Amino acid sequence: MMASNDKSSERIHLLSDERIPKLLLHYAVPAVVGTMVNALYSVVDRIFIGQGVSEFAITGLALTFPILLFVQAFGMLIGVGASSRVSILLGEGKHDKAENILSNALLLTIVTQVLTLVPVMIWLEEILRALGANDRTLPFAYDYLKIMIPGNIFSTLCFSFNAIMRASGYPYKAMITMLIGAGLNTVLDALFIYGFGWGIEGAAWATVIAMAVSAAFVMQHFLDKKSEVQFHKRNMRFSMEQIMAILSIGMAPFFLQLLSSGIAFLINSTLAEYAGSPLMADRAVGAYGIINSIALVGFMFMLGIAQGMQPIVGYNYGARAMRRVRQTFNICAVVNLSIGLFVTVAALSAPRFLASMFTSSPEMIEASADALRCCIYGFAFVGFQVTATQFFQSIGFGGKAMLLSLSRQTLFLIPALFGFPLLWGSKGVWVALPFSDICAGVLGIILMAYQFRLFDRRAEQEGL
Repeated sequence: MMASNDKSSERIHLLSDERIPKLLLHYAVPAVVGTMVNALYSVVDRIFIGQGVSEFAITGLALTFPILLFVQAFGMLIGVGASSRVSILLGEGKHDKAENILSNALLLTIVTQVLTLVPVMIWLEEILRALGANDRTLPFAYDYLKIMIPGNIFSTLCFSFNAIMRASGYPYKAMITMLIGAGLNTVLDALFIYGFGWGIEGAAWATVIAMAVSAAFVMQHFLDKKSEVQFHKRNMRFSMEQIMAILSIGMAPFFLQLLSSGIAFLINSTLAEYAGSPLMADRAVGAYGIINSIALVGFMFMLGIAQGMQPIVGYNYGARAMRRVRQTFNICAVVNLSIGLFVTVAALSAPRFLASMFTSSPEMIEASADALRCCIYGFAFVGFQVTATQFFQSIGFGGKAMLLSLSRQTLFLIPALFGFPLLWGSKGVWVALPFSDICAGVLGIILMAYQFRLFDRRAEQEGL
């Protein structure tokens, strides 16, 4: 117990006294590895499927996005909410409440997974048909999801509790558990698709098995008596206070994920409507899947940087060290803006090369390259929007985080998706994406400027 207390004191000392650049590097590196590994689970699957199965397998996979985003939303709800609360409570010295949050997060995970699994599996084919699947693409989408949906419990346990592990002071251990799963997923993808010839089902099995292994490592951490926060039998009961604490912060990414599901459906259906023919529609949807994969890598890198600031901002906000809070945000915002600019330049410089990583079809490559040139211009603004959203989540301002998240997915994007195609056809879909990104980024700048003014006034009143 003494050793555990010494380690806890050391982590608290780092969060309160260590230089911010060094501290941010300490937390951001494993967070970036974690989010990039998350991206690689999807991207590696798509590369192997696009190259090793067929041209329209990538389209079938793109049709699964709305469903996967929907079931994964509950993991975002629990993981972000619980990790933010744990970080803040540890900063306030409320260790017992932090452990109560941990146990309630596990109970919520089990309940939400059961409630989503049953209806989705019962009506899976009907849902896919409604999402635009046809006889050419339905077999790919159905075969992938019939394995992925039941296995989503492992994904939720892995990513949600990995975030809690990182927020409670174990960033490098969290990174290692994610790397184990990512490496295993890549090996199994190659073995199952090329070695065993299992096709798209092989990619699904590879992901589920890798997630299960990672989840086992993550859950073992919270059973270890040396861990900062642990599972205890006494906490294995629902506490409405703790559940509401989790949900209040987790609602922003939850609704964002649900909206992402709806947006994916809207984009697919709009592309199909304006593409001109069923064959062109399938290629347009496939191009969206490829662009989504390319953007996902950059987005998850920026998200990792923003998540790296979570324990620093959460702890120092709880300790009222506002200068450290501001400095942490400023560094993250500059870094993510730079990443966004780099991705933009890379996508504009080599769009065909990037698309060819996911398919060997010349038609699909050309469609993807043309679309990528249109939709990448607002990506730098995404970096600031992600940083601001994560900042508000880290300090418990779920409402502002939700407003900023929803603005990008509803206030700006949905009207553009309905209006721009009327002017420019299917190209209007690709133009709508950067339009929304830029507008949401500007809104994020306004909200952060206002929030820092409030911090300054509070500091003056408290004499800090």
